[in-house]
Amino acid sequence: MFEAVGLFVLGLVLLGLGGDSIVKGSAGLAQRFGASPFVAGLVLVAFGTSLPEIAVNVHAIALGQPDLALGNAVGSNVANFGLTLGAAALAAPLLVRWRSLGPLLLVLVVGTLAVIVLGLDGRLGRIEGFGLLLAFVAVVAFASARSRREAPELQAEMAAFARTSNDLGLNLIRFAIAAALLYFGSRLVVTHALSLGDGLGLSPLLTGLIPVAIGTALPEVAAAVVAARRGQGDLVVGHVVGSSVFNLLVILGAMAAWQPLVLPGLLVRYALPAALAFALVIYPMLRGDLQVSRREGAILLVGFVAWLAFELVLVGSAGSVAAQG
Repeated sequence: MFEAVGLFVLGLVLLGLGGDSIVKGSAGLAQRFGASPFVAGLVLVAFGTSLPEIAVNVHAIALGQPDLALGNAVGSNVANFGLTLGAAALAAPLLVRWRSLGPLLLVLVVGTLAVIVLGLDGRLGRIEGFGLLLAFVAVVAFASARSRREAPELQAEMAAFARTSNDLGLNLIRFAIAAALLYFGSRLVVTHALSLGDGLGLSPLLTGLIPVAIGTALPEVAAAVVAARRGQGDLVVGHVVGSSVFNLLVILGAMAAWQPLVLPGLLVRYALPAALAFALVIYPMLRGDLQVSRREGAILLVGFVAWLAFELVLVGSAGSVAAQG
């Protein structure tokens, strides 16, 4: 068990390093081929940090573990709001100037509700998967179209985030290094997460929902706390909302488009509604004073702990039923 924990943590470290390298490489290449630093920063903040989760999910599917990938995709959304945003706001109040985040959050709410309704029959078909992917394309087009209307301070902050060398050779090296780190990191995480899950009595779905989702979120939590203390609330909230939209529309959508998905009852009845509840709690914060306060951050963290406790109670209940059987 201790060896599995150590290798799982090593995999998380490699994923974090690989994610950072590919974000820098993407920013450099985007600017080399004509994208403004602001547009590059906007896309990378919102969607680029989901790449480690993609690597984990692709590896899980390749190993025949789609439930682990499903659990990670949905569990990451719960962790994004409850753990990452909660910890960052508790560290320092988050001032939000990114006006497009309200509509993006509304897309997340509507999309999550749609997946719940579509999943009531226990599956998500190919047509529904392609619909989610098309919705993501519309979201990116909307965010790009609104970019010039954002506050100058936000534009400067996003441009600073994306600013890096646009040297072609350097960025290709960054991509090559990132690919290796993400491959080996995701391999270690998936393989040893399954071993940990077996040892803790967790199904692959719950393994994805709890240890994998929380583990892959921890580097983002640390980065969000640092950004919050620097007064970069837009980076924190933009990552949380954008990453959650990406997980829902792209990861679930691509999985369903590739092959119809079986959605376990636990996911439809509990995990997706929990992700929806967190998004609904955040919406009035972004529509009101455009600030996530320390008190609101504490509420989000308490909600996340309550969700985690509920999941562990489900595990205990399932174990008791199995023992009686």
